[in-house]
Amino acid sequence: MQMMFTIAAAEQGARTASTGIADLFVKSFDIFTVLLMLASLAAGTVIVRCLIEIRSSRLMPEESERQIRRLLREGNLDGLESYLQRDESFIGQVLRAGIIVPGADRSAVRNACELAAGEQCARWFRKIEPLSVIGNLGPLLGLAGTVWGMVIAFGVLSTSGGQANPADLSGGIAKALFHTLLGLLVAIPSLLVFGLYRSVVDKLCTRAMGICGELVEALCDVKGGVVHTSSNGGGAVSAGAFNGVGRGAGQPV
Repeated sequence: MQMMFTIAAAEQGARTASTGIADLFVKSFDIFTVLLMLASLAAGTVIVRCLIEIRSSRLMPEESERQIRRLLREGNLDGLESYLQRDESFIGQVLRAGIIVPGADRSAVRNACELAAGEQCARWFRKIEPLSVIGNLGPLLGLAGTVWGMVIAFGVLSTSGGQANPADLSGGIAKALFHTLLGLLVAIPSLLVFGLYRSVVDKLCTRAMGICGELVEALCDVKGGVVHTSSNGGGAVSAGAFNGVGRGAGQPV
């Protein structure tokens, strides 16, 4: 019997706490609450987009790498250029910058590809940058709401001539602390996901740039005339031209 009373009391306390939080939310609802809710929604959207887009299969799809290696091995520059025009992956964008460089100047091709690789890295890092902005602005918005709540509390105290009772002051103080809580709830997950995905993006971009470096050298060999025409008219590549091209990513050369 005593246990039943204890359980009932706990349930009643939980309902009271839930009702109290809901009432506090309603009483504290103002422009700062709206801004923090919008920031929370924006952060959630960016996090979901990161979960969907930031992965190895988006930066360097195996099919894309395989097709590029095959076309380079065959020395089919026209086919490679046509394929790269449709390829939106990290590797495809970098190789596209190199293949459109006129002539066979290695330094020009490398420079074009390096610029494209830097641009692609920046593009992928920009996908997570909003989380850093939201994570840093969240506590500031909460602080602004906190200051506003304290202004209300002291305004009540001033109006009452310094004789306000705790019930009169509690509304402004609760509003101040509630805004602080909301700001922290926005900032903590945003900065946490930003820190985690920053290392993920860095790792993926580093791997992609390593693959691109290998493929760019192969592209320079093809454009420089390492490819020779075989007796049946098809393109072929001399034996040492593609040291490692055709192997899977990450396999030893």
